[in-house]
Amino acid sequence: MSKLDLKQFEKKLIVRNIEKEDIDQILQMQKRCFPNMDPWKREHLLSHLDHFPEGQFCIELDGDIIGSCSSLIVNFDEYDDKHTWDDITDEGYITNHDPEGYNLYGIEVMVDPEYRGMKIGKRLYEARKELARELNLKSIIIGGRIPNYHKYQHELTPREYVEEVSTKNIYDPVLTFQIMNGFTVMRINPGYLPDDVQSAKYATLMEWNNIDYRAKSKRHFKTAYPVRITVIQYMMKNIESFEEFARQVEYYVDVAYDFGSDFAVFPEIFTTQLMSFLEEKVPSKAVRKLSEFTEDYIELFSHLAMKYNVNIVGGSHFVEEDDHIYNIAYLFRRDGTIEKQYKIHVTPNERKWWGIQPGDAVKVFDTDCGKIAIQICYDIQFPELTRYAVDQGANIIFVPFCTDDRQGYLRVRYCAQARAVENQVYTVIAGTVGNLTQVENMDIQYAQSGIFTPSDFEFARDGIIGECHPNIETVVVGDVDLEILRRQRKSGTVRQLRDRRRDLFEIKYKNIRTEVKPQQKG
Repeated sequence: MSKLDLKQFEKKLIVRNIEKEDIDQILQMQKRCFPNMDPWKREHLLSHLDHFPEGQFCIELDGDIIGSCSSLIVNFDEYDDKHTWDDITDEGYITNHDPEGYNLYGIEVMVDPEYRGMKIGKRLYEARKELARELNLKSIIIGGRIPNYHKYQHELTPREYVEEVSTKNIYDPVLTFQIMNGFTVMRINPGYLPDDVQSAKYATLMEWNNIDYRAKSKRHFKTAYPVRITVIQYMMKNIESFEEFARQVEYYVDVAYDFGSDFAVFPEIFTTQLMSFLEEKVPSKAVRKLSEFTEDYIELFSHLAMKYNVNIVGGSHFVEEDDHIYNIAYLFRRDGTIEKQYKIHVTPNERKWWGIQPGDAVKVFDTDCGKIAIQICYDIQFPELTRYAVDQGANIIFVPFCTDDRQGYLRVRYCAQARAVENQVYTVIAGTVGNLTQVENMDIQYAQSGIFTPSDFEFARDGIIGECHPNIETVVVGDVDLEILRRQRKSGTVRQLRDRRRDLFEIKYKNIRTEVKPQQKG
């Protein structure tokens, strides 16, 4: 099997500000989203860009606009309690946009019907929230439609309908979504959108409060930069098909999404579970059969990362490239892009039973939560790799692992905790449990997955953010704070990164592929 070109699997998902060139696509999308309502005019969108370009967002997938939202800033206290959409938007032109106002007012969100279910709306809402934080705005206010109300308007008042939706007795595609995204109902406005027949012209006025708001200044101070991580301690058990594997994987990605996670982390070579139905007893042959699922594996995880809006460290998988088998960890970003890290140090067992070949490049990856690195199991036991990754800007080291006994597990754990201390970095280990009775060389598993910190006053007392119970199928969820990490590196009790004796020793990283040999002091 030749080396896979990952570009053929990537689907580039970009959240960005709207530009004039996007207007035609947005107008066409609006007709598909709201076929029975009056659409924007081109002059409306041009006026939005003239008055408040940073408040207009869209989502682009492979060059196509699949979602958009519009907003303006107002001082909400200046508007009547019973205002209409025309009142708050100056009939759609937002010429009343007030840069000195206190509230971001959302006036439209659209998601192409073909792409609903991929958390496009949530991404747009998150873009608005981040803008509100950056501009130090007090809150986000929206006038939300209740498009399912027409089904109940003869038996429920608008207030009763909103209460039923709030208690989840009734589902409304707009109101339910807004509540799930942290908005609370302020009141109900009649006659808000005269052409909104589905909502019987009513709208819920809703608000999301910016807890970072500083009343005395328009300046935004960053006091924290939390990144939420869900670590999956995955149960290895016999299965009958790739579809069964996919269902298990999606379940855990959904769990990570429900917790609001930025990363979901799977263990090393957990795809060997697929060997349980391959009916090949010779390990060297079974691993090549397993590699035939590489494209299915990549497509599955790339789809799940975008669908659930979670960056996924997809454990690792055996891949055949140019007649060699490699142990490769993939990073599936939630914007649709994909990266990979080859295992650098191959264990004697991997070499003996499967013929695994080592990689030769240490990667550091950019994500929407800063720079990260991946070190597969044995690699964390070689301190030079983490030192180099941190020198390149990594704040989190993810360690998918697979160990068959407590001694092997403790080697991974102790080294991960040591790397966290000596490099002032967060480390995350994710392992497999259970057993595969039908698979040669995958007999037993031992793991206790966890999230670790440096050891200083700013962090947990024992340097452990969270850990699973050993040897059961479960997850651990924890927040790592990159702002605390930044401050601790500058002013901690000890400062290992700053206090290194560069005059005495250094690390030389040899880039074999390009024959460039940059020196990395350590």
